[in-house]
Amino acid sequence: MKSKSKFTLNKRQQDIVNTARRDGFVTVEKLAESFKVTHQTIRRDLTFLSDNLYLARTHGGAFFQSGVSNVTHDSRQSIAQKEKAAIASRVSTIIPDNSSVVLNIGTTTEQVAKNLVGTHKGLKIITNNINIVNIAAHSKNCEVWVAGGKVRTGDNAVLGSTAANFIKNFKIDYAIVGISAIDEDGTLLDFDHEELMVTQAIYKQSRKIILIADANKFDRKAPYVTGSLSDIDIFVTDLKPTKKIIKICKSNNVDLIITSPLGK
Repeated sequence: MKSKSKFTLNKRQQDIVNTARRDGFVTVEKLAESFKVTHQTIRRDLTFLSDNLYLARTHGGAFFQSGVSNVTHDSRQSIAQKEKAAIASRVSTIIPDNSSVVLNIGTTTEQVAKNLVGTHKGLKIITNNINIVNIAAHSKNCEVWVAGGKVRTGDNAVLGSTAANFIKNFKIDYAIVGISAIDEDGTLLDFDHEELMVTQAIYKQSRKIILIADANKFDRKAPYVTGSLSDIDIFVTDLKPTKKIIKICKSNNVDLIITSPLGK
């Protein structure tokens, strides 16, 4: 696997990486304006950062995604650990025994899988996440089905049309879905086009959809639309979201569950 370059970044390039890490997505236009340089200079920076696996290049900008090799699966597991554990614990109380459950990629869905395997019986687990297969495959409490397709290096996600078509073979009781970003208008966003194909198939094939996202997802941007909060039945998060998000949940009968003891 290609490894990240050892070249030292200049200050502007490091600032670009930091901005992308914070916001999820950066554009050539805004970066050029911010750093007071030409669009061509920013494009060269983004190409360099993409070639050396700091960012992933896309039309008009670049994004900081979980699949980029410099963001390891282990490092993402260490982010917001307590918050993810609280979300996973709460979600596991919603799922009854003897249910069919589909879980997509993400460290929070993996935490949910650990909880379900430890506390539930008679589950049928469907997933495009090889890490979840490894968590659940040896349990006597569940049956595991895994999607086929292209495996993304770094986080063991199975992506693309083959994986999406596999999901379409099932009608599933509960979907437990992680997301990369939530826009202020309630749009659900992801970084990888092949990822969204699977997520959209999950939405379509599930009787009840549970969205799980820690508060960090409210501060990020991503280029691809997977759906909307209006598609969701239950939204579990660690902190109270914005008034606008709360209003969207109420107007669409989305059950908003906040795991923080303070609810804020």
